[in-house]
Amino acid sequence: MQGIESLTTALVSTALDAASLRQQVIASNIANAGRTDYAAQRVSFGATFATLSQGGQAGTRAVQGSPFDLRMQIEPDLLSDGSARPIQLDEEVGALAQNSMHYQALVRSLSKYFSLMASAVSEGKR
Repeated sequence: MQGIESLTTALVSTALDAASLRQQVIASNIANAGRTDYAAQRVSFGATFATLSQGGQAGTRAVQGSPFDLRMQIEPDLLSDGSARPIQLDEEVGALAQNSMHYQALVRSLSKYFSLMASAVSEGKR
């Protein structure tokens, strides 16, 4: 059985991995904004939960060493009619900024958690 500290770090680590993959996909969309033959991509989590019972599928990344079985899938961002969504540069830059703030908040929370743990260890030595 794992303690609360290992579950906390594993959960935040998994969230950081997800934010990092999302950052890469958004950056790829921005880099290819001028291309007409490129379809915008996004990171999907919802479809992943449905595929867990099937053992996953190609293009799925599992977070290794985590007690949380989270698989993230990169897939094309499609419109309701099934066609590829054109890249809107302003939306992608906004999503990049939002994801960056989310990542920074996760890093700060992990830093505070480690600071709290260090304080508990150092106070226990008195």
